Amino acid sequence: MDEVLDKALKERAIDVKLRSMEDSLSSEVIFLCLPVEESLKAFEALAPKLKKGALITDVCGIKGRFEDLWKSLESSGTYIGGHPMTGKEKGGFINSDPLLFENAVYIVSERGKNTPEMKKFLDMLAILGARPVYLDPYVHDRVVANVSHLPQLLSVALVNTVAKNSSGVNNLDFAAGGFRDMTRIASSSFNIWKDVVRLNKKEIMTALDQFILELGIMRNEIEREESTALASSFESSKDSRERIPKVNKGFITPLFYISVFIKDEPGSISRISSALFEESINIKDIELLKFREGTGGTFQIAFESESESIRAAQILRNAGLEVY
Repeated sequence: MDEVLDKALKERAIDVKLRSMEDSLSSEVIFLCLPVEESLKAFEALAPKLKKGALITDVCGIKGRFEDLWKSLESSGTYIGGHPMTGKEKGGFINSDPLLFENAVYIVSERGKNTPEMKKFLDMLAILGARPVYLDPYVHDRVVANVSHLPQLLSVALVNTVAKNSSGVNNLDFAAGGFRDMTRIASSSFNIWKDVVRLNKKEIMTALDQFILELGIMRNEIEREESTALASSFESSKDSRERIPKVNKGFITPLFYISVFIKDEPGSISRISSALFEESINIKDIELLKFREGTGGTFQIAFESESESIRAAQILRNAGLEVY
């Protein structure tokens, strides 16, 4: 621990080394970034000792348990639950990433929406580059069971299934980019997930049951060669997936999108970035939606304001690009 603290201090990632949880009580804002169970214990110990105006928050993947505990405590401070929807499969200070929160959705408990400390909290998230969105803490647990906890478990199950040898052939020797993209999070440490799975068990079980039901339907469609029904599933999935970046409802600072088609040739992407850079327009997010080798692809690009997105679209059209 001392070695990590010394390295963090040397790299100016921290200003002072704290030797105990209680040392944090002199701070205006306390972030709990421990595993869930340890964060709950620290929360229970520190919350009653907060001074007036002090804020305590956490970054854990469950929010209902913290809200229940907060209701049972007496405190002069304020609690605002938080959950950044980002992370890495490798932990520890050595794997720190200064851009980890850039453009990441940061779920903020709406229970703290009207507290005086909320502005301070949102200002800190803005410095990190995160995109805050309000959500009820109990709704949060249902949502993340589906969009975070379920994918983690499916990724682990998928790798373990494919890793089983078939007729003496190592299936993983033939795994390409798509498989690697789908299973990146299978490398996550169980130490991070152990408490999450246990404490959000009910919502995770519901999500798993729904997925098993959906998988069963698809299996039956394949077995019965119901190609029309299977095609409908593919189309429904495609439509839902393509709507994901456009779902801005609830964001405190929503982004504004344009779509740009570029040819499959060297320098195409740099034409976009260079044209916008020269006009001092900042890209907040970019995603490749569709691509056909030898033809080109469509990029969806996000900007901070509607006026910037309109201006960016005109700049790119002037640069000879197809914008819609």
